[in-house]
Amino acid sequence: MSRHRSFRELLIWKSGMKLVKEVYRMTAPFPGEEKFGLVSQMRRASVSIPSNIAEGWARNTCGEFNQALGISLGSAAELETLVELSRDLELISQQKYDEMISILSPLRGSILNFKRALGSGRRSTA
Repeated sequence: MSRHRSFRELLIWKSGMKLVKEVYRMTAPFPGEEKFGLVSQMRRASVSIPSNIAEGWARNTCGEFNQALGISLGSAAELETLVELSRDLELISQQKYDEMISILSPLRGSILNFKRALGSGRRSTA
């Protein structure tokens, strides 16, 4: 399926892990009343991205990996929505929003490209 020996070698997994760390840093100063609301939802969505990449890779079939990448894309879209909501509620600044989108957008594109490559039977280095 892939020339990678481990999901840890995948650029999309590494980018996903970077995103998770940024989400945790970004949500740390959120108000306490958001601990079980936006904070929890954002953290779960962000963790889901590299977790599904790793799980899909471990399944060792292109079809299951492709499906897991689809779940990662859904989590990325969910996270993007929550980041936008956080900005609209003035929990984060426009600058922080821009920073998060600058991580999220290329990651979504890379996951989508990897998904397309799997669907066509080609190998990818993402």
